[in-house]
Amino acid sequence: GSHAVLPYNHWLRLLPAHLQQLDMESNGKSVNRDGEPVSYTTGPIVWGGEGTTGQHAYHQLLHQGTRFVSTDFILPLTPHHKRLEHHNWLVANCFAQSQALMLGQGPKQIPGDGRTKPHRVMPGNRPSNMILMDQLTPETLGALIAMYEHKVFCQAMIWHINPFDQWGVELGKQLGEAVHTRLTGEVHSPAFDP
Repeated sequence: GSHAVLPYNHWLRLLPAHLQQLDMESNGKSVNRDGEPVSYTTGPIVWGGEGTTGQHAYHQLLHQGTRFVSTDFILPLTPHHKRLEHHNWLVANCFAQSQALMLGQGPKQIPGDGRTKPHRVMPGNRPSNMILMDQLTPETLGALIAMYEHKVFCQAMIWHINPFDQWGVELGKQLGEAVHTRLTGEVHSPAFDP
């Protein structure tokens, strides 16, 4: 139901917002291609952000929260700058976060027997993907976007929904026109639902 995209690269910081639009606008449907209601969940809530920023924002929920959130870690292995020690720490953090989600930490791995021990247990077995590329280039960025577009299309085919319409968005636009005319006084229109 929820999918986080965590690029460990400053130049990919807006990728989660693009994928949010791609996935949620395409597959946020409640009827199939035949117009019949679906009896299953379609389209996850897609969110995320720059990996290291997320470590101080929402990674806690990923590691110990009660909701399962699938996660994509995205990492270019070669930077476009010469601060190699900085990049090595970035790579280390990306791999470590993925490893922590996968393996977790059981009570026997935590030293001592204090009151904080239960709070430091992490279940692990949290779903994640590690998407690596040699370096971020126009070609690797195109391949990354194409991969996500193909994923969304394949999900739509499996769910038997049409990913190419956005009738929910259209309704909001139509209602917005009526609100706008009321706000500007262009046309007298009936009162709105309070």
